[in-house]
Amino acid sequence: MSLKVALLGAAGGIGQPLGLLLKQNPAITELALFDVVPVVKGVAADISHVNSPAVTTGYTKDDDGLKHALTGAQVVVIPAGVPRKPGMTRDDLFNINAGIVRDLAQAIAEFCPKAFVCVISNPVNSTVPIAAEVFKAAGTFDPKRLFGVTTLDVVRSSTMSAQAIGDPTGAPKYTIPVVGGHSGVTILPLLSQSKPALPESLLGDNEKLKALIHRIQFGGDEVVEAKAGAGSATLSMAYAGYYFVQRLISAAFEGKTGVVEPSYVYTKDEASLASEIGESLDFFSVPVELGPEGVKKLLPVGKLSEYEASLLKAALGELSGSISKGVSFIQTPKL
Repeated sequence: MSLKVALLGAAGGIGQPLGLLLKQNPAITELALFDVVPVVKGVAADISHVNSPAVTTGYTKDDDGLKHALTGAQVVVIPAGVPRKPGMTRDDLFNINAGIVRDLAQAIAEFCPKAFVCVISNPVNSTVPIAAEVFKAAGTFDPKRLFGVTTLDVVRSSTMSAQAIGDPTGAPKYTIPVVGGHSGVTILPLLSQSKPALPESLLGDNEKLKALIHRIQFGGDEVVEAKAGAGSATLSMAYAGYYFVQRLISAAFEGKTGVVEPSYVYTKDEASLASEIGESLDFFSVPVELGPEGVKKLLPVGKLSEYEASLLKAALGELSGSISKGVSFIQTPKL
């Protein structure tokens, strides 16, 4: 099996470690690294020394580099964009990153319209709708092949829950679904559905529970502040991005079944989801069963605790505005 993966924004703080992780996946036979900065060719040369199957090449915007990076790609991963700095919200990133994602989506529609597209660029709540609108305009939109990567929220939920109950080394054993979106209050970790169950000493303590959920929702701020202006959550995001991509590869190309990961996907026509959450949204992060077609099935959100239900209401209001903002960015004529 040959498998080409294109990584767009490969020279950045997320892109470099993500490229290194992708190079280690034995299923990937070709790894195309694209960035607008020339150093991406050096990044590719560096990563190419790793003794794994993927033939690695770096491309810039010169000499039709984006075209060459995307042609034949079966999976495209997009961490491209500017990072957050202290005091910035994800919405502050919107105007810059929205334009970047729009331009990259247009190239994907032209050069690899059947690829699975994994969007990491923030604000994901808006950039995924932007990509969808571009694909719709090009006649290439397949809702089963477009993913907003929210896996960092899942990773944080496991890690921070384990820390909160005094079991920091036990993080890998907690599987906690996260629904909603990928920004602040739109992130809803369903701690009541953790497998194995979290102890009642946490779930039954309102103050501890509120503090933990706030920490998960705003974990990015924790990293931005700790790096004191020198960066954002790049390494954990690279890990989370790789985790989702390798799970997608295992389901879509390697025949693995029962692969379920939460992801921010197109949900406009999902009446059962609308009934569950009380509102119809075009995009929502929900547990997704992955398969050869990408999205095989959306799984139910499930029973929420009373507190989680109140958090869902707050998430829905903000999420609706973020989706509309992304759609308007594409649909509104430029002056």
